Amino acid sequence: MSYEVEKSDAEWRAELTPEEYHVLREAGTERAGTSPLEHADDSPFVYSCRACGAELFETATKFDAHCGWPSFYAPLAEDRVEYIEDRGFGTVRTEVRCARCGSHLGHVFSGEGFPTPTDLRYCINGIALQRRAA
Repeated sequence: MSYEVEKSDAEWRAELTPEEYHVLREAGTERAGTSPLEHADDSPFVYSCRACGAELFETATKFDAHCGWPSFYAPLAEDRVEYIEDRGFGTVRTEVRCARCGSHLGHVFSGEGFPTPTDLRYCINGIALQRRAA
């Protein structure tokens, strides 16, 4: 697949910490409960891809799912993310990637009963995001 931002493995490794590289480029997962971005924010923030800076989520769609990772019920726009079927770990899940650079962000789950407008939970690795004031 072709992305607007494409870099060599060496370039990604030079720009990202080993932990960021593992999550973003190797589809890893940060340990649950370790992200300072996990809990709901009151301030208006935009959450961007740590690898390429693409704006992906915002505070208005963030909620506290008590799952160990930052949770959102929708991306800023559907064209900001891409969805990949993930059959790892003996189950079928939907992986969420940055549409601009292909970096792994996390997974999206549906039908969990959260009181959100979409009934979706974008479970995103906090290490995959950077936030800035909106």
